Amino acid sequence: QVQLVESGGGLVQAGGSLRLSCAASGRTFSNYAMGWFRQAPGKEREFVAANWIGGRPYSTDSVKGRFTISRDAAKNTVYLQMNSLKPEDTAVYYCAASFRAGFPRYVGEYDYWGQGTQVTVSS
Repeated sequence: QVQLVESGGGLVQAGGSLRLSCAASGRTFSNYAMGWFRQAPGKEREFVAANWIGGRPYSTDSVKGRFTISRDAAKNTVYLQMNSLKPEDTAVYYCAASFRAGFPRYVGEYDYWGQGTQVTVSS
């Protein structure tokens, strides 16, 4: 069992920055990939970025160059640094853990989820 707790969401103006944190507990942190997803009102949950086991961090095209995922093994925490935020980035952001090999980037490939944190970007 893995427990995930997100923090760091809030309200920010367009062009601003936020850093989301996700603290993990329950199983060996290095044994699973960590991902960030987001879900805007009326839309499906979508992949944002992932830090895969033994692989380089990866982010989807819409956030590439603006968002950076990183993980601190000593703190069992994964971060999502979000810069140059846009109103279309407004969503509930979820972190998730996957024990699958390869490069999981779909909702169904992740085994555990946090409760989500709201990010609102005003224009």
